[in-house]
Amino acid sequence: MSEDRYNVPALTRGLQLLMQFNRNERILSGAELSRRMDLPRASVFRMLHTLEQGGFVERADDGVGYKLGLSVLRLGFELLASMELTEYGRPVIENLRDLSGYSSHVVVRDSREVVFVAKAPGRNAMFHSIQVGARLPAHATVLGRLLLSDLDMRALSELYPETPLPSHTPKTPTTLKALKALIDQERERGYGVSMGGYETGISTIAAPVRNDHAEVVAAISISVPASRIEDDVLPKLVDMVCESAAQLTARISHLPQQR
Repeated sequence: MSEDRYNVPALTRGLQLLMQFNRNERILSGAELSRRMDLPRASVFRMLHTLEQGGFVERADDGVGYKLGLSVLRLGFELLASMELTEYGRPVIENLRDLSGYSSHVVVRDSREVVFVAKAPGRNAMFHSIQVGARLPAHATVLGRLLLSDLDMRALSELYPETPLPSHTPKTPTTLKALKALIDQERERGYGVSMGGYETGISTIAAPVRNDHAEVVAAISISVPASRIEDDVLPKLVDMVCESAAQLTARISHLPQQR
């Protein structure tokens, strides 16, 4: 029996419509959506009306375009709350925050971006701006390079076909060769440290989280309000982050923790 008989075409088209919106195209008109989806305008406007009634889209200020509504955001937060990584990771990063005194995070990779999926705020208010759902460029951050560590050169070139790579700071690698060198260095070390590498005055220590196939699926990090971490403090913080990453790895891979 074909599974196609269980498909609901109208629902499929409605979901495809929502997927047309993105961070670079936050407002789209009905006419533009009709063109992209190759559907009659009348059909698109009926879908928009239905989605608007449910709060999934709303009218833009210009009265012509549409943008995503709060119901989409609510679904996103519910997804994050239900993720195994979030569920198991939250107590781990809360403990890391308590031990280190700094904001702690769980991040995952979505294509070329790092996404913050869980956060334990530290005492310093300056880091409260990094919220769950925030995104950073993977190649330009130590978090992203850890999450890219399973990719070989061919996979990296498919993910980043352009040259040079987008530059965000003077420390951003702008070639695949430079990016791969940093990835390999941090993979061999087992953790990553960035002192003001992406944002001035903020240092990051991160370590990878692996599944039961030893694949990197997330990273745990702390954010330190300093452009440089003192040599006598750094090893202690690295140990805390690496131990936390090992704890979360054990939790999600269902492997007994090694002592």
